[in-house]
Amino acid sequence: MLEKLIAITKEAAKIIKDGFNESKEITHKGSIDLVTQYDVKVEKFLLEKLALLFPDYMLIAEESYKNEKPTKNRIYIDPIDGTTNFVHSIPFVAVSIGVVKNNELYLAVVYNPILDECYSAQKSMGATLNGVPIHVNSTNHTILSSLIATGFPYAISNQDRDKSQNAVKWVMPRVEKILTSSQGIRRLGSAALDLCYVARGSFEGYYEAFLLPWDVSAGILIVQEAGGVVTTQNNENYNLDKDNIVVATNGHIHKELLSSIN
Repeated sequence: MLEKLIAITKEAAKIIKDGFNESKEITHKGSIDLVTQYDVKVEKFLLEKLALLFPDYMLIAEESYKNEKPTKNRIYIDPIDGTTNFVHSIPFVAVSIGVVKNNELYLAVVYNPILDECYSAQKSMGATLNGVPIHVNSTNHTILSSLIATGFPYAISNQDRDKSQNAVKWVMPRVEKILTSSQGIRRLGSAALDLCYVARGSFEGYYEAFLLPWDVSAGILIVQEAGGVVTTQNNENYNLDKDNIVVATNGHIHKELLSSIN
């Protein structure tokens, strides 16, 4: 089933690759949160194909989800994770698909067609990059020697003043704390790829707030299957249905990163 899911994901990603250097029709979900015609095309393609491959699963896609209550078998779909990158021709974009079976993450695919990097995982079967097993970085055991990834919520520039101020208040102190206690901070602009870069050992840790299930479902399983640890900021198991702050690490720096965030 995973191979079929990878094939569908790669087929959908051809739409992204074909449109990467083309002009985009841009609409806005918020003051800076963008949607292009390619987001819509990729999502439509995936919904049709996945409905055939997983007929008994609820499909939850970023651009069309209407807040229905999730079923125990469901698939989270982010047609283009990193749309702002896509609009600006920055090559950190990906299709992200996370399959949940009996309320547990079961399959995951994150594919960046611009760099031709396909990350995948199956529960209890490990994680791979282009078919080659990947593992978190087991060398760096302190946050001081670690490169940390993060992201910034769209709410920071939201027209809702209170929401914007709350987002800034959450983000900025943590950036300052981690920037002064780690090797550095990176921001790729794609939560799915940030998690995959933890899984492959490029980043030792990643944290971000104000996330949604399609942002992180696939990446969480890929990190876990690569030997990493994923929790909430309270060091609890991450719940896709209710949590929106994710912390992922190689395991060795988890307590330190949580301490910095809290």
